[in-house]
Amino acid sequence: MRSTAWVIMLCAGLLCSHIAAAVEQPQRWVSAGGALTEWVSALGAESKLVGVDSTSQHPESLKNLPSIGYQRQLSAEGILSLRPQVLIGTEEMGPPPVLSQMRSAGVQVELFSARADLPALQSNLQHLGKLMGSEDKATQLFEQFAQQLRQQQAWISQAQEKQAAPGVLLLLGHAGGNLLIAGKDTAADWLLRESGGRNLATHKGYKPFSVELLAELNPQVLVFADRSLSGAAARTALFKQNPILASTGAAKAGRVFEVDPTLLVGGLGPRLPHTLKRLSAEFYPAEARNAP
Repeated sequence: MRSTAWVIMLCAGLLCSHIAAAVEQPQRWVSAGGALTEWVSALGAESKLVGVDSTSQHPESLKNLPSIGYQRQLSAEGILSLRPQVLIGTEEMGPPPVLSQMRSAGVQVELFSARADLPALQSNLQHLGKLMGSEDKATQLFEQFAQQLRQQQAWISQAQEKQAAPGVLLLLGHAGGNLLIAGKDTAADWLLRESGGRNLATHKGYKPFSVELLAELNPQVLVFADRSLSGAAARTALFKQNPILASTGAAKAGRVFEVDPTLLVGGLGPRLPHTLKRLSAEFYPAEARNAP
């Protein structure tokens, strides 16, 4: 009898501890930064989200959540109205006074790296996995991502044995206007390089588009991302607002391709390997046609 009673007490104690842990774990999260939010969903924790920023557009189900606005221009009132326990975002999130207000209101603020490289992604996933109690899943997701990149690079190495890396520019705009050219130390530069392209822009960060710079570089391939339009509408607006683009070798050869601008926000996200594969096929069309 004593043994049975001891077992019952032990089981009851374990049950209580599990219930307490579940209660203690934050259940109301707000996320700012497209890639970071996508990883939350990939970890199976989307149900904890009560709000996201305007760059968090994937998966489609996130669009049903309240928006807290653009990650760099957050409002304390808007976030606090959602009664969050945790606010997560990259170092791009702000402005700083809003983050201070969050902390003063008792909201746990967790910052992640927006750098576009594998070490930053690994650190981000480890941090996120620990916060959400999904450390093993986070490790698995990183290993899958890294494996996809290795396969991608192997394919590009084979393609470059027969074709030199094409010179590429990535243009970021809004309804075709106010174009920026993506330079070094950007997620866009990482995207081009990992797709097997040679980014012709040598400046750091994003630089305003100029006719002189375009004429000097004359890209073989143009990649563009529009923050308000997509598809045929985005392409039409791009050339209507910037007719000089039609004179480039890329446009004349029909080598102008679109990417989703949310891929360039919040560090490396889970959709990138698929986009890299698609761009690589455009950068090396002969090899893509001959692929088994």
